[in-house]
Amino acid sequence: MDTELRELYQQVILDHHKHPRNHGGLKRCHRRADGYNPLCGDRIHVELALDGDGVGDRVEDVGFAGEGCAICTASASMMTECLKGKTTEEAVRLCKRFHDLVMGGAPAGKAENMGKLEVFSGVREFPMRVKCATLPWHTLQAALRDDNESENEAHAVSTK
Repeated sequence: MDTELRELYQQVILDHHKHPRNHGGLKRCHRRADGYNPLCGDRIHVELALDGDGVGDRVEDVGFAGEGCAICTASASMMTECLKGKTTEEAVRLCKRFHDLVMGGAPAGKAENMGKLEVFSGVREFPMRVKCATLPWHTLQAALRDDNESENEAHAVSTK
């Protein structure tokens, strides 16, 4: 990755860290999960509101809260921007594609339709930071699981 592109990616990540989008809890929440990365200390809480008063399969709203490093916070912020209006199935596929992007399953610059999320392709060069970038996505996957649990209970995820 050339220096100019790397600097642009760093600017985008820092912007989302300093000014996270969709940060905070939702007034109406149907699914939720908590995530923790013990290596970095990142803690995140993801909430989803689904259409049809929670019985539908389209993400109407999404929010996150917690404390994390710049990479984790930016990843959560950008993830929430991408999710609104997507079906739960599309969200699960997006999680897989993001994981492939940061793990090296998709070559940098060749990720299929990842848009702004492409800024995280460079994370693969820093293995200790991969868990920071993927924690919000693993937490989202836990929230998307429909285990017939109470809406008041949050799934728990750890990146151990």
